[in-house]
Amino acid sequence: MAASSNPQNDQLLPHIFDKMEQDYEQLLSSIAEVVEELGEPEVARALSLVGPSHAVSDEYTEPLHNPEMEMHALSVAFQLLNLVEENAAAQTRRLRETEEGPTREPGLWGQNFRQLMEQGFTAAEIAKALRSIHVEPVLTAHPTESKRPTVLALHRELYLLMVQLENQMWTPNERREIHKKIKATLERLWRTGEIYLSKPDVASERDNILYYLREVFPSMVERLDQRLEQAWGAAGVAEPLERKPEHFPRLRFGSWVGGDRDGHPLVTPEVTRESLQKMREAGVKVLGDALRRLNGELTLTARQQEPPANLRGAMIRLSDDLGPEARVILQKNTDEPWRQYINLILEKLHRPLSADDSKCYRNKGALLRDLKVVRESLDRIGATRLADSLVFPVERMVDVFGLQMANLDIRQNSSYHDLAVENLLELAGFADTRFSEWPEEKRLEFLNRELASPRPFAPLFAPLGKEAASVLGCYKVLAEHLALTGGEGLGSLIISMTRQLSDLLVVYLLAREVGLAQSHGEGLFCPLPVVPLFETVDDLHKAPGIVEEFLKHPITKRSLRKFAPCADGVTAADGRPVQQVMVGYSDSNKSGGILAAQWNVHRAQKTLADVAAENGVHIRFFHGKGGTTSRGAGPTHRFLEALPHGSLTGHFRLTEQGETIAQKYANAITGTYNLELLLAGVTSITLKHSRPCTEDEALLEAMEALSEKTHEAYAELIVADRFLDFWSAATPIDALEMSTIGSRPSRRTGRRTMEDLRAIPWVFSWTQSRYYLPGWYGIGAGMERLKTQQPAQFQVLLEKGARFPFLRYVLTNAETSIASADVELMESYAALVTDTALRNRFLDLITTEYTRTQRMIDEVFHAPREQRRPRMTRTLRLRDAGLRRLHRHQIRLLRDWRSMREAGDSRADSVLPTVLLSINAIASGLRTTG
Repeated sequence: MAASSNPQNDQLLPHIFDKMEQDYEQLLSSIAEVVEELGEPEVARALSLVGPSHAVSDEYTEPLHNPEMEMHALSVAFQLLNLVEENAAAQTRRLRETEEGPTREPGLWGQNFRQLMEQGFTAAEIAKALRSIHVEPVLTAHPTESKRPTVLALHRELYLLMVQLENQMWTPNERREIHKKIKATLERLWRTGEIYLSKPDVASERDNILYYLREVFPSMVERLDQRLEQAWGAAGVAEPLERKPEHFPRLRFGSWVGGDRDGHPLVTPEVTRESLQKMREAGVKVLGDALRRLNGELTLTARQQEPPANLRGAMIRLSDDLGPEARVILQKNTDEPWRQYINLILEKLHRPLSADDSKCYRNKGALLRDLKVVRESLDRIGATRLADSLVFPVERMVDVFGLQMANLDIRQNSSYHDLAVENLLELAGFADTRFSEWPEEKRLEFLNRELASPRPFAPLFAPLGKEAASVLGCYKVLAEHLALTGGEGLGSLIISMTRQLSDLLVVYLLAREVGLAQSHGEGLFCPLPVVPLFETVDDLHKAPGIVEEFLKHPITKRSLRKFAPCADGVTAADGRPVQQVMVGYSDSNKSGGILAAQWNVHRAQKTLADVAAENGVHIRFFHGKGGTTSRGAGPTHRFLEALPHGSLTGHFRLTEQGETIAQKYANAITGTYNLELLLAGVTSITLKHSRPCTEDEALLEAMEALSEKTHEAYAELIVADRFLDFWSAATPIDALEMSTIGSRPSRRTGRRTMEDLRAIPWVFSWTQSRYYLPGWYGIGAGMERLKTQQPAQFQVLLEKGARFPFLRYVLTNAETSIASADVELMESYAALVTDTALRNRFLDLITTEYTRTQRMIDEVFHAPREQRRPRMTRTLRLRDAGLRRLHRHQIRLLRDWRSMREAGDSRADSVLPTVLLSINAIASGLRTTG
């Protein structure tokens, strides 16, 4: 283990703390000057109370004198602290790499290469593994990003100015100019409204995602490859990596924006069509810009080097394809054949999409083949350095982004598909149309009978019901795109709340209706992956049996083995087909508590991987992780280490939701770091999983028992009589459900039940009120019950738990939630519950469990939290003073706003924006929503 991974031995911690505090004081001083210059001295004073010197002050009890302005000021102050922490972390990583070498930073290429070689893996084995890696972050517009894109853009400007100041080359006058720019940017941030006054539409969310795909991620790809090559050399490998796209890990991006229609009525077939078109436009722009740069660089003259035959032949072929326009292109740069060839490629790239391969680039495959000609022609004239430095980065850009930038997934709830089938049954005149109520045996008999025929179920041009029209309209868009592009840019068909085999087979039936599922000599097949999403604890238990039946189904076997497009990695390196399975962390947590939920996800992955292996298939797990620990978040490298042995075979997808996109990827340095963690971690863990591993049965039995007991303790709370009444009053859930964060409704159907409530507002409400309850509740009671009732198994956890990657990961994340929770503030929010008996009953349960969980985690880790995690303790302390002032003001606002609503006072509507501003300010301070 690297010395830097133990905080007690980390010599750079003092540097981190000093840098954070100095930079924060400097920015606070600058924003306070700006505010005072704008005529707000009291607000400037409020900013001075949240600096490092006031981090443990009692002045938070002072009320806000100018509430809206001071809340805005505190929100801005926390936004600046978040930037300072991000920059301090980045600069500390650079310093550690400079002083201790590239193998010391946890989770990155250098440390992973060193560990793999220490474990006996050869350079050849690692190089081979690199070629089999396929990692795909999937960007979603989940409603957890409370900041407007305009504010996020200002954050990016400030971050770049802070990085600029790190450079020691500037003269005093130049540094003063940079400070002026910082103050000007801070003034713009101060004058810019923070909250959404109306819900963003899907187009706005799509534009935000496209900004990252178009403007942010492309700049990171070359840096990622450079860091891989540098770490490879630092590991002592004599043979460098060959600079060909197929020799590097495959990075892709996915998107749900415009495709995720689960409980989202605004995502229509037309929105999906527009999304695919916009993504194509972005892809053509990004690749066009890269090719134009290459065109400006490949100024080789034919007078000094004869163009090889392969280049001349390719130019003739492209000229024939493009027709008269080619002659115009070839009249320019007549002595520079490489530039002429790139110009021909550019002409073809910008042609409108059509079914004719010769007239346009339908997908990236043909473009990569034409670029390969450039690389090989340079190799043939001895210009390999130019091929490596100029052409390879463009090839990688094409390989990573393609012409669509990202794969658009389509997600829909299984119950909605059932309603679509009922529409079709009604149209066909069936006597019994209640498909959703049919027993599984009857559903399967009907589906298998229908799927044996290639004919559509519904008559052509027949009027469809709402659900059938929505699903079939979407699938028709996908079928049209598939015919034009061969499938590039199309992701998976994901079924939320998969609970039985028929939920998956229904998709084949619906896809057949519009020709998305096609007929072959052997029978029906589906060219797009049909992906189950298992979310609740019960569904995770059933998942292995459902997947096994699904893999044995003839249509699935045909789709996986013969007909699914292989261009984007549906086949593993060993030739086996790959079945994608999505596992959700949010709903399982909501129903089972954090430890039981994550243990059930862990156990399901292990069993699913075994089931797939028995059927000659690899599982590609798609992890539906949110931005909080209770929704699956946590340090990337620790998460990967905690995966069950054998479950990672090189293919890995995960969601990047809402606020996590800006936190991880808004800035190039931080974004490159987070992508490197993913690529390096997946490569390393894939190799480690390829070797046999003996499981510790005693430890697994102890974990199973602990999971059951934590689930028991958590369930006792959430099913307790009137618990939802307590939650509704003791948290700002009512205000959150009226917020304008995200375009999607907070409930799937609008019913106010635990089952219908989405996990995001559930977590968001507990976070805002400083309970953080979904992130830790049940762990303390579960451990204590295990200790009392099964002491031998508890002893196993004491002896081995801290070294078991899964338990260490979950408990560390739970501890982060515990540290962020605050009993005094819990009590203050609970005071909003007017029923005293109700308030005292649940508050006592929660605070007792809080203390117990903290104590039991310390017992497992054999040391108190403050000693083990000084960095977290310090950063929480920096936020404490300002957050307490905000929380106390929010509680007053909630009390007044609720009283007005109950009295029918029209002023309640005018108070709501102020309540939402308090939510936004607290989210900035906590650096999380849901």
